[in-house]
Amino acid sequence: MLNRRHLRIKAFQTIYAFQQAEQRDRKQFESFLLDSIQAVHKSYAQLLQLVIELKDFETSDVEDRTAKHLPTSADLDAKPILANNLFVQLLSKDKNHADLTKKYKVSWQGEEMILREIYNKIKVDEQYIIYGNLDDPNITEHREIITHLFKTIIFQDPLLEQYLEEHYINWPVDKQSVDGMVLKTIRAFKDGSSEALDILPITANWEEDKDFVVDLFNKTILNEVEISKYIADKTKNWDVERIALVDTILMKMAITELINFNSIPIKVTMNEYIDISKEFSTPKSKGFINGILDKILIDLKEVGKVKKIGRGLIE
Repeated sequence: MLNRRHLRIKAFQTIYAFQQAEQRDRKQFESFLLDSIQAVHKSYAQLLQLVIELKDFETSDVEDRTAKHLPTSADLDAKPILANNLFVQLLSKDKNHADLTKKYKVSWQGEEMILREIYNKIKVDEQYIIYGNLDDPNITEHREIITHLFKTIIFQDPLLEQYLEEHYINWPVDKQSVDGMVLKTIRAFKDGSSEALDILPITANWEEDKDFVVDLFNKTILNEVEISKYIADKTKNWDVERIALVDTILMKMAITELINFNSIPIKVTMNEYIDISKEFSTPKSKGFINGILDKILIDLKEVGKVKKIGRGLIE
């Protein structure tokens, strides 16, 4: 589930691409923005679906081994393990997950090479073998083996990583968030009698968050001339060409948020964009952005541009 930090980053990435584009169709880039957010949710659904299709792949492999004309003792002893995992069983029949896979049309059909590579690693994994030999694993053991397989094998597989990078343009940035969403869903599985899993939505309140991120994107672009003046006034002694484009965009977004989003605390806005700069800009950007925004905030307050409403926000 994405939070406002993730949404700010998505807006930042889209504004950056917009600034670099030769043809700047704002509505088209707005669609790109929403698509990039949906892609996070889609990849989350697809990674969950992977364990279901690995279960089916394992079941077919076991059937093929035991049906050999001259099976070995190892072939005869082979048994499906994932099919007996309570988390996988519940995921396989979970309506919310099924709805997501249908909505996003996610599947691993045609990707047998990826499934086989991951399965071949799983079936020789020591913890997996120990789990498979348990007579009656408890809920914790069902949950922990799936967590282990995702962390140590699935998330680390190079073929899978290549696939995700090819199909999701922002995967290198989204990977940590998506992996965290998958693990959170597994951790939430605590009761074998449950009829549904905690399949995560895009955000806690997508209707509200969608308005936020779309407004942030559009208002930053539409009010660029006015916003740029605030920055120019406080960077007169700086070589404009030496100010990183990333820093400029983050400051513009912060100013937009300070002026237009009255229910978001000033401190939250300031901290968010300073933190984002640590990830996407230079080591010195944090101090630079913080210093410039502090000066701009003083001016905005003096002319009444910053008006916070709501409990605890009025200064």
